[in-house]
Amino acid sequence: MYRLISATPSPYARKVRIALAEKGIPFELITEVPWNSTTATPRFNPLEKLPVLILADGGSVYESRFILEFLELKHPTPPLLPPDVDGILAAKRLEVLCDGVCDALVTTFFERLRPQEHQSKEWTARQRRKIDGGLREIARSIGTRDWAVGECFGLGDIAACTVTGYLTVRFPDIEWRGLYPDLARYADRIGARPSFKATVP
Repeated sequence: MYRLISATPSPYARKVRIALAEKGIPFELITEVPWNSTTATPRFNPLEKLPVLILADGGSVYESRFILEFLELKHPTPPLLPPDVDGILAAKRLEVLCDGVCDALVTTFFERLRPQEHQSKEWTARQRRKIDGGLREIARSIGTRDWAVGECFGLGDIAACTVTGYLTVRFPDIEWRGLYPDLARYADRIGARPSFKATVP
């Protein structure tokens, strides 16, 4: 059985948990804070980042994007990528976009924890531009379709709805729902799936 080292609010770890659930792969969830002195993360990932998937033989796979590729190759049924090359590329492009928005959100969250006099307004504004531009492109890309990419649920849906889920939890001040009502309806529908409901931070 796999073990997944995860940080509860992490959108990257949530992507992996959703993929494992959608594929019906059993795993043990280990919750850690990677910067605590007691963390086991460095034993399994020299970059000391989560999530980390620990294999039965004691090996590990890390970086959420690579973990998802690993799961898709090792457990191809049900597939989370379209069957055609263009569809795969479209899903991967959306994943890159969504990860970029998550990067900007996570770093902004930690910047907000610093004393206000030490926060950089210019740096925060740059991250906000990434967030706004990324959300605009996610909404444009999905439009009014049922699925982010192709004709069924997949990686694109996981990527897009982890972003909107993280926004809901960490950034209630960002009014994306009013700006992108189609994206909001889409996120609510996908978010009703058991794999999403079971992984809400």
